[in-house]
Amino acid sequence: MSVLMEFSMFPLEGEGSISADVARIVEMVHKSGYSYKLTPMSTVVETPTMSEALKLVEEAYALLEACGRVYACLKFDIRANREDGMHQKIESVQNKLDCLITI
Repeated sequence: MSVLMEFSMFPLEGEGSISADVARIVEMVHKSGYSYKLTPMSTVVETPTMSEALKLVEEAYALLEACGRVYACLKFDIRANREDGMHQKIESVQNKLDCLITI
């Protein structure tokens, strides 16, 4: 099973950059050992089960819980007969292109 989760989470208080808060969450995801990719707008993580993906969301929230207000956006792609969906989905598109692109 493959659960791809795209999520962003950050505090809705203060002014200026939120990169320090995002970095804390990405560090937690990195330490989890799951495959992930940081993008300019979100982080994509692949876990074997939905409960593991949701546990990461809870852990991310725990890092920001002291803030008065937290914004979170989540998207899932859940597929029972897939592993390594993080790479397979990109490779599938690249294989269908006439020329190889780098993503």
